[in-house]
Amino acid sequence: MNTTRALLYSFTDRPCRPLKSLPDISCPKRPTEALNFRVRLRTDQRCCIFWVSVRNSGRGETGKVYADVKSDRYEILESVPESVPESVKLEEDALDDAGLDSTVPWWEEFIVILCFSAFLLCNMDRVNMSIAILPMSAEYNWNPATVGLIQSSFFWGYLLTQIAGGIWADTVGGKRVLGFGVIWWSIATALTPVAAKAGLPFLLVVRAFMGIGEGVAMPAMNTILSKWVPVSERSRSLALVYSGMYLGSVTGLGFSPFLIHQFGWPSVFYSFGSLGTVWFAAWLSKAHSSPLDDPQLRPEEKKLIFANSSSKEPVKSIPWGLILSKGPVWALIVSHFCHNWGTFILLTWMPTYYNQVLKFNLTESGLFCVLPWLTMAFSANLGGWIADTLVSKGLSVTTVRKIMQSIGFLGPAFFLTQLSHIDSPAMAVLCMACSQGTDAFSQSGLYSNHQDIAPRYSGVLLGLSNTAGVLAGVFGTASTGYILQHGSWDDVFKVSVGLYLVGTVVWNLFSTGEKILD
Repeated sequence: MNTTRALLYSFTDRPCRPLKSLPDISCPKRPTEALNFRVRLRTDQRCCIFWVSVRNSGRGETGKVYADVKSDRYEILESVPESVPESVKLEEDALDDAGLDSTVPWWEEFIVILCFSAFLLCNMDRVNMSIAILPMSAEYNWNPATVGLIQSSFFWGYLLTQIAGGIWADTVGGKRVLGFGVIWWSIATALTPVAAKAGLPFLLVVRAFMGIGEGVAMPAMNTILSKWVPVSERSRSLALVYSGMYLGSVTGLGFSPFLIHQFGWPSVFYSFGSLGTVWFAAWLSKAHSSPLDDPQLRPEEKKLIFANSSSKEPVKSIPWGLILSKGPVWALIVSHFCHNWGTFILLTWMPTYYNQVLKFNLTESGLFCVLPWLTMAFSANLGGWIADTLVSKGLSVTTVRKIMQSIGFLGPAFFLTQLSHIDSPAMAVLCMACSQGTDAFSQSGLYSNHQDIAPRYSGVLLGLSNTAGVLAGVFGTASTGYILQHGSWDDVFKVSVGLYLVGTVVWNLFSTGEKILD
């Protein structure tokens, strides 16, 4: 039997006693793949994680074994039990209990995947109206102003629950709030065809109800991730979750034309709405608001998570005066408004633009709308990786946030200005894709900044800034219908470009990546 052994040394600043016996990892045959595990060494002040990769050289019968050991250092806020001496004390039983764990990449964390899935459903249920509105407006004889009113009615409810959702999530836990949101908006989605047949007022109310459910999603998610994800992985985890929104748009825009063509426009709302119940069942049984609430996590894992998380104690009261007195908070609010104006216009009106200006039919409009959202899903994760890499290399969080958000503002502004000079439909679609692709860098800019400056109040702060973003959606979506009745698409894009430029100036003058609220 071939046996692989890894001898562990101390990389701490204190003397460390060697193990009483070496950990033994045995396999019946010569390993053909790398063996990966981690070993944790703790003192009363810090914890060192050794990521070990063991592989066979493949030469001869005995072969050679290589071990790559990397050490990551973490601060431990709570002291270890008194029975543990100052030098590291690693017994065999302690090693078995907490030292040898299979390596799990950050993006495989189950809570992040569930949040990603929720946001996938969120945008699937939101964008299906932008496709279904075309046959619906033909059936019910709605003019552009009425279409704009219907599209904006979603934001009436969405606006109501931003701050309330943040307060609720920070005080009672993100699990309950996000679960409520998904099941609420799923029911409203399924009721949309019934409301449309009942009359325009009923449709407006149901769309507003759907907005109520989706309005709590972002604050709840922000609160959950602030407790589960360390600062070093913040941009990547948020980018992955928000890319769920973009892929949700891809799925919604891609499948809606097919369902409408085969089964009629009501089928889109019935089928998409039913998916929320499947997610809700998994969420109730597997998700937890905080590592403290998860019975499957071992004490060592909980301590490690909290040692690297900024948000620990639950919030009992909200210091509104202190929050609203900070300049970086207002930079978030103003920048969020400027960012969402352009984003929500593209989200709700893009299929109409493709249909009216580029002369695509219903199926083509849906398919071409997929391309910009695919670009956003890719560039959001690329931006998250770039941002975390820059931070790990020593660049300040403030500088990284300003760089990423400047790309998120100036990129869309540039590409929207090119649309008025383009006659080719293919080039117009490319410009849209580039505009939204650069827009997604905002996930590593302003959308990550809430947890930077106020980790304990990240849900409240996101609810506050996203309220301004929702107002931009309400006014921008409704005013677009008015502008199109009296002007052109060029006028629509000029307003968005102007707000992108304003946001760039405000963000670079007043934002920060440092914690300003404890």
